[in-house]
Amino acid sequence: MVIATVFLSIIGISAGLALGSYHRSHNRATVDDTQAEPEPIPTPAPEESGIGCPPEMHDTARIKFGITSRLVQVLRVSAADTGTTVWICRDDSGKLYYQANKGGEAKRWVEGETALFLPKVTDEDGTYTVIAPDGNSFSVNEQELKVKFKNGRPTEVHSVEPD
Repeated sequence: MVIATVFLSIIGISAGLALGSYHRSHNRATVDDTQAEPEPIPTPAPEESGIGCPPEMHDTARIKFGITSRLVQVLRVSAADTGTTVWICRDDSGKLYYQANKGGEAKRWVEGETALFLPKVTDEDGTYTVIAPDGNSFSVNEQELKVKFKNGRPTEVHSVEPD
């Protein structure tokens, strides 16, 4: 009697496994048949498809301010008389950042020595302005870079050209 019970249990388990496997593969085929149209590929947001800002800028943003989102270029200009390149970049949330480097992207890049990264940039009709911790302010647009010094030193105005 015990042998018959064990034998019937084995047959029942085997049949259950076989039917379960058939049922799963049949459901997959049915689901696959109902999905005749492929899912659309999401279109990237405009910020994602823009020109990225320099990797050194991303590194400074992450290390000094904990900013991990991609920074996309809004404005890039160079002042021929100083050799400085300025970037205005936007993060995923729409915040603006200022980055300048003496000699542009190709030259030595040392934050606080040849480079300056500043958050909290404001945009007023295409002129981007930011105030540094030392109180100096920087304004840049497609025509000029203006540096106003807090200590009374005369304001510097540099002609720029888009890069």
